[in-house]
Amino acid sequence: MTNQPTPRKPHIVFYFSDTGGGHRSAAEAIIEAVHLEYKNQVTTEMVDFFKDYAPPPFNRVGAMYPYMVRAPQLWGASFHATDGRAQARIITSTMWPIARQPARALVQEHPADLIVTVHPFANSFALRALGKNRPPFITVVTDMVTTHALWFDKRADLIIVPTEIARDRALKYNMPEEKIRVAGLPVADKYCKPKGRKSTQRKKLGWPVDKPIVLMVGGGDGMGPLGKTAREIDASGLDVGLVIVCGRNQNLKASLEAEKWDNPTLIYGFTRDMPDFMRAADFIVTKAGPGTIAEALNADLPIILYSKLPGQEDGNVTFVVEEGAGVWAPTPQEVVRTLTRWISRPDERKKVIENCRRAGRPEAARTIAHAIGELLGL
Repeated sequence: MTNQPTPRKPHIVFYFSDTGGGHRSAAEAIIEAVHLEYKNQVTTEMVDFFKDYAPPPFNRVGAMYPYMVRAPQLWGASFHATDGRAQARIITSTMWPIARQPARALVQEHPADLIVTVHPFANSFALRALGKNRPPFITVVTDMVTTHALWFDKRADLIIVPTEIARDRALKYNMPEEKIRVAGLPVADKYCKPKGRKSTQRKKLGWPVDKPIVLMVGGGDGMGPLGKTAREIDASGLDVGLVIVCGRNQNLKASLEAEKWDNPTLIYGFTRDMPDFMRAADFIVTKAGPGTIAEALNADLPIILYSKLPGQEDGNVTFVVEEGAGVWAPTPQEVVRTLTRWISRPDERKKVIENCRRAGRPEAARTIAHAIGELLGL
């Protein structure tokens, strides 16, 4: 009897870009969920299409991103100026002559049985380069509410959005209703585990057990007025513990470590322990990045948003406030006022925690994994 050749496993390719932490972590969360749901049935691969395929100077977008967002007004203006069906068409058709060759190289060098994009810039160029006989194509939108027109291309087989508001925007851009699915924002499985007792988590982390803990985050690059806000909370007379995560911002970490703090204050650089930090904390003070918001909701953690990227992150603020899961507090004084109110009014705080629980979608990554499985007939 002859040995049957082992059937080839379907190969899924993810297009992402390291412009902000959100795109990479969304792709990683979906890949993790796919492997959890369909053990050893598929192979997966991630491609940073900007870094590896975009022509200069676009291939440096990832490296330039932390500097670009330091001019938030300019960022917001360019977001609004380019957002809209007509503008999106002009961008893609104007750039096609430059993008044609890199886009074709991308699709040829990474053959796939299914493609998932988690970045708005990959959609139209990749779909055009793939042509008619292409594998199934899924777009996973990683902006919560203020979704740029470039996310939406009718040629995609499925567009998965994180919120109902994002779905309404897709419909406004004439996307076929049957191609849009609301799933939530995919986050790593470790953010979706049972909560456990805060006191147990704190003992494990070496944090104070006897006072409210304020977790402060500035995104992966430690951006936003993090230091200033931390100092204001410390000087406010509130009896709290501060946990400050500076991300990759070494200068900020060094300057905060050199300070004299009144309250117990723990300062971290980039960390992989954020799920435990969120489960152990009582409040989070953060910039309005979609990933951090989704993770905080899954941890039932009341959210204070203190900075945002104009345009892209405006809707995230609206979402958190309208869901009753947190507040917008753009000055250190407003952050302190909110903390004071929540600490002195436990009933109000309990309500916010319940709202977080209602707004969270811990099953998002697995829902997306199932959509992939359906298209591949797994």
